[in-house]
Amino acid sequence: MARALIVVDVQNDFCEGGALGVEGGHDVARGVAARIAEGGYDLVVTTQDWHVDPGTHWSTTPDFLDTWPVHCEAGTPGAEVHADVAAALAATDMPVAGVRKGAYEAAYSGFEGVDADGTGLAGVLAAAGVDAVDVVGIATDHCVRATALDARAAGIDTTVLVGLTAGVAPETTQAALDLLREKEVRLV
Repeated sequence: MARALIVVDVQNDFCEGGALGVEGGHDVARGVAARIAEGGYDLVVTTQDWHVDPGTHWSTTPDFLDTWPVHCEAGTPGAEVHADVAAALAATDMPVAGVRKGAYEAAYSGFEGVDADGTGLAGVLAAAGVDAVDVVGIATDHCVRATALDARAAGIDTTVLVGLTAGVAPETTQAALDLLREKEVRLV
């Protein structure tokens, strides 16, 4: 059984001080960096929002459910992986891959992303023989939830390491955790 760590959207814009900063984002970044430093995975995959022109996903009057302020604009510092995570990735001897999502439309799940060669996350995981994943990152109630649900739907043994996630709001985070549990995603 090959296991991957999927690091969902631990980007500058989703940490405190960013365009859509989530409380606890910097703590998640530090914790994820420490997890990467521990090793033990057959693959580490990062996902990134990488918006070029995502249409109605961005709004000057966002509802924070379907529309959001400008964030993770491709090529900007806000779209980059948090420095702590980037440093841990650079120092690890584990294989590392990255997928970017949401260039021209909203994309929440890492499974909507592609790597530099155009391979989707499912293909990246399959090529590495991965059949189990630990999912961490930001935000629990949006992109972590969507990525974990898609992994489970693909038949991958899926665990969310809740202590290495941060959510936008308590109510939506709890609803996401309840749904993940219902869909047989392990929460630890």
